[in-house]
Amino acid sequence: MSQPHQQAREALGLRLRELRQDSRLAQRRLAEQADWHESKVSKIEHGKQTPSEDDIRVWCRLVHAEDHIPDLIATIRNISSAYMEWRREWRAGAGRRQQTIAAQEAETTLFRVFEPVVIPGLLQTRDYAEARFRDNIAFHGTGGDVDTAVQARMDRQDVLRRGDRDRRFHMVICEVALTIGLAGDDVLIAQLERLLTLSILPRLSLGIIPTRARLRRAPSHGFWIFDNRLVLVDTAAAELAITQPREIAVYGQEFDWLASSAVYGSAARDLISGAIQELRAS
Repeated sequence: MSQPHQQAREALGLRLRELRQDSRLAQRRLAEQADWHESKVSKIEHGKQTPSEDDIRVWCRLVHAEDHIPDLIATIRNISSAYMEWRREWRAGAGRRQQTIAAQEAETTLFRVFEPVVIPGLLQTRDYAEARFRDNIAFHGTGGDVDTAVQARMDRQDVLRRGDRDRRFHMVICEVALTIGLAGDDVLIAQLERLLTLSILPRLSLGIIPTRARLRRAPSHGFWIFDNRLVLVDTAAAELAITQPREIAVYGQEFDWLASSAVYGSAARDLISGAIQELRAS
């Protein structure tokens, strides 16, 4: 089992052990009342065995912690599906992954997106998206359907223009994302011109964190929050899908703190225009 899976299972075991200890119920007594072998309780608490959803219900009932059941069940489901290794995903086809994300986006009414150094996929030009897919596929050494993936990303962008009028997009990037060399200067200039156009969309709130802005949180990695049901987090090796309500709330607070350091509207467009001038002068 991968290290993130194991760490999550150990964290779950620790929470269950704390609930048992708070109720002053011994391991043996819990096992007897649940009609389990005593070793099962120990294995669960030490992260050696993942409990089933029924196990969670029984555990919480016996330790008088029924209010924890929804959160703990969400944790189990998260352990089962949270860790998607990039190498495996790219090998299966980057285009297919874009279609999977599109299905999530179709069900979402509030998008909260933070990207420290990359223009968010829903705002990318075709050329910028192609540069990102080619570099990512090369990094993971899998080969891949770049053209199919780019078209799938372009198709995803329809969500910006169609659907529920109540659908809203709040996206925050760092100023460095405007000029960092993730594509050629011509591609970046065209990308920034597109940002200027999209920035006036009524349903899009585009924030840019100036380089010298006071930050209460250090930006570490990008993440996307889909309503209050799912967070996708990009790491170097994998994408994490977080569904546990308690953890989603943490990312919600993280987003709010980062967004509070951003500028919007004309101030954001001034930063974009300045970056275009800088790129043209280089």
